[in-house]
Amino acid sequence: MPAYNSIFNNEPDIRLVGNFPLLPLRTRTRGPAYTLPALDISTTPASQSPEPDSESYDAIDEILALFRANTFFRNFEIQGPADRLLIYGILFVSECLGKVRPSMGVRDAQKEAQNIALDSNFAIPGDPGFPLNQMFEAPRDRQDAELLRQYLSQVRQEIASRLLARLYEEGGDGKPSKWWLSFTKRKFMGKAL
Repeated sequence: MPAYNSIFNNEPDIRLVGNFPLLPLRTRTRGPAYTLPALDISTTPASQSPEPDSESYDAIDEILALFRANTFFRNFEIQGPADRLLIYGILFVSECLGKVRPSMGVRDAQKEAQNIALDSNFAIPGDPGFPLNQMFEAPRDRQDAELLRQYLSQVRQEIASRLLARLYEEGGDGKPSKWWLSFTKRKFMGKAL
């Protein structure tokens, strides 16, 4: 059985930096991504994603929805540019989950996740420390590299905030969900950021 690929691979007119897509996001974080309409909080809580056919469904929702299923795969066939964002997002979710301990409260976990997300010293495709350089092209110039760094920073912040909403909503008792924390030791494709 193959891993789940992104539904955004068929999107027309995706802007690429190297071969990494800059997809629209539903976010309040400042950055280069086009902003999708916000969710109606009365119908969809923060810990849930909208339906995939909704105009507010974005790549972050897809990353969080496919994380647990795709984590079991050591191989992943890239079928389009959006799959590269899916890979990066799954690896970042793994990194965030690795920092959360079962005994942590919401505030401590939020501090840890935000520290990882706001760290501006992370590797991007083309950097020597980036673990997936064989699958990603480097940006053409410094301007593209800076644009990609800003976009990935925006993606990291959004993933951290939505992951924490799910992690602590599913537990319901102020402790993180054991169903999410059970994936802390797994490595998607045997890699880590």
